[in-house]
Amino acid sequence: MYFPSYRPRRLRANSQIRRMVRETRLSVDDLIYPLFVCPGQGVKKEISSMPGNYQLSIDMLVKEMAEVQSLGIPAVILFGIPEHKDEVGSGAYDDQGIIQRAIRAVKETTSDVQIITDVCLCEYTSHGHCGIVQNGEILNDPTLELLAREAVSHVKAGADMVAPSDMMDGRVGVIREALDEEGFAETPIMAYAVKYASAFYGPFRDAAESPPQFGDRQSYQMDPGNVREAIREAELDIQEGADMIMVKPALPYLDIIRLMREEFDHPLAAYNVSGEFSMIKAAAQLGWIDGTKVMLESLLAIKRAGADLILTYFAKEAAKLL
Repeated sequence: MYFPSYRPRRLRANSQIRRMVRETRLSVDDLIYPLFVCPGQGVKKEISSMPGNYQLSIDMLVKEMAEVQSLGIPAVILFGIPEHKDEVGSGAYDDQGIIQRAIRAVKETTSDVQIITDVCLCEYTSHGHCGIVQNGEILNDPTLELLAREAVSHVKAGADMVAPSDMMDGRVGVIREALDEEGFAETPIMAYAVKYASAFYGPFRDAAESPPQFGDRQSYQMDPGNVREAIREAELDIQEGADMIMVKPALPYLDIIRLMREEFDHPLAAYNVSGEFSMIKAAAQLGWIDGTKVMLESLLAIKRAGADLILTYFAKEAAKLL
C-alpha cells in the first residue's frame, strides 16, 4: 500500500492520536538511580562534572532514599567511596564498610526501594583496578574470591541484588555459588555482562574516585569494536547464573542492546553512563540543546533498542516528568 492511498501523516496529526499509536513508552518503573556513598556526616557534595548528582554521607543517603521513593523510582544502585584504600580493596568486603553500613541504615527506614550494590574492587583499591595486581598484571582468579566475599557481605547487610561490574572471567558463577552456600539462593545477580572499555566513563571516575593509577582497563573490559564477543560474554554470565544482564554504556552501543534483546530472553538493563549524562548537561547549559527533551529522547532510544531497565543519573529528573 503506497501513497496516496497510504498516508503515514494521518496517524501523526495531533498529540492524542500520536499517543494512541506510540510503540515505545518510558515509565518510572524502568529507572534505576546510581548513588555514591561517602564517609562523614551531613555530606552532600555535588560532583562537578555531573550536575545534580552528589557524593552523600550515609545520613544524607537516607534522606535521598526518601525522595527516591516518593518519586516512585523502584531501585537504586550504590557505589562506595571508602575512607581508606589498599592493594587488595579490603574495604569492599569489610562487614563494617561504607556500603554495608549504608545498606543497614537504609533498611532501618520504611523505604521499600530495592537496593542493588555494585560489586567491584576499583573503588576500594589503591591502584584503582578492578582486581588484584601483581607485577603490573591484573590477576583474574585470585580476584574472584574477594568479589564473592564482597557480594556475600553486601547481601548479609541487606542488599536486595548484587551487580558485579569488574569483568573478571567466572565472577558470576563464583558469586552465585558463594551466595547459595551462605543461604542467599533467592538473591538475584544483575551482571555487567557486556561492559566496554569506554571513554564515556570519565565523570564516573571523578564521582567514585576510582581512576586507575597506571595503565587502563582494556585487559578486562571489552574492545569497543567487538560485537560477537558480546554474545559470548552474555552467554557465559547467563550460564553462570546471572538473573539479569546489562550493556554498558548505552547510547553509543544501541546496536549491542538490540542484539542482546534478540539473542536472550533475560531481563536486559542498559547503563546510561556518566559521559552520556554530562554531555547532555553541558550542551544544555550552553543553550545548544533543550536538555529536557534530549534527555527523554535519549532514554526512549535506549528503551526502544530493547532495554527493560535503564541505570541513569537522570532518574530523578525523568521520574518527575513521566
